[in-house]
Amino acid sequence: MSTACPAGAAISPTGNGSRNWLQPLIDNQDEEEVRAYLENLHVEYSYQCFKEKDPDGCQRLADYLDAVRKDFVAAARVLRDNCEAHGHSESCYKLGAYQAIGKGGLDPDLKAAYNSFMKSCEKGGKKSVNACHNVGLLAHDGRVNDDKPDPVVARDYYTKACDGNFAPGCFNLSVIYLQGAPGVPKDMNHALKYSLKGCELGHIWACANASRMYKLGDGIEKNDAKAEDLKNRAKQLHKEQKEAPSSLTFGE
Repeated sequence: MSTACPAGAAISPTGNGSRNWLQPLIDNQDEEEVRAYLENLHVEYSYQCFKEKDPDGCQRLADYLDAVRKDFVAAARVLRDNCEAHGHSESCYKLGAYQAIGKGGLDPDLKAAYNSFMKSCEKGGKKSVNACHNVGLLAHDGRVNDDKPDPVVARDYYTKACDGNFAPGCFNLSVIYLQGAPGVPKDMNHALKYSLKGCELGHIWACANASRMYKLGDGIEKNDAKAEDLKNRAKQLHKEQKEAPSSLTFGE
């Protein structure tokens, strides 16, 4: 990834509350038992959503439909209703992800996705910082505004994401300050500040950028020792990411 490009938005199934985990309570070798357990989850989450009118239950149902049933059309309906009727932050976030790529029978619509992410960001909640980052990405890209990037809005929403300790938000914020943009003057101190925070949060390219700034004395005082430490941090993070097992847990 180059320093000139915003980091991509992460989109993943999410849940909420204590009842949304697929706990290892059953014998996974018994197909009938697994099938019955999953069907019971569907019944429980449907009851929570449609009978109890519980927004968290609707989010659990949407997660179930997405991750287990792979019924993305049904999941999209639940997410839309839960976002629009209840303003549920996670449902708005995931609805935005569906709208961005045209999942679940929805037409790809970045403006609709932008609005959904905005609702999630402003509402707060488990995925709100991810949503704030996505608002920043779409404003930075410009496609939601007649191909006119809005770096001021991007900066503001990357800041919200970074304040919530979302590493890609810190990295993208540092890039805006590193390069400068209309309405956002170049500021190397801010660029370093947010690169260092992104690095602390585990963002490889944030570490690499901070290392380069110290190495070159690029708008800041040159410091070879700090540059080397940050380069080693980036290498260590890269190694850890290559060695990390890839897994997906429903409800996580």
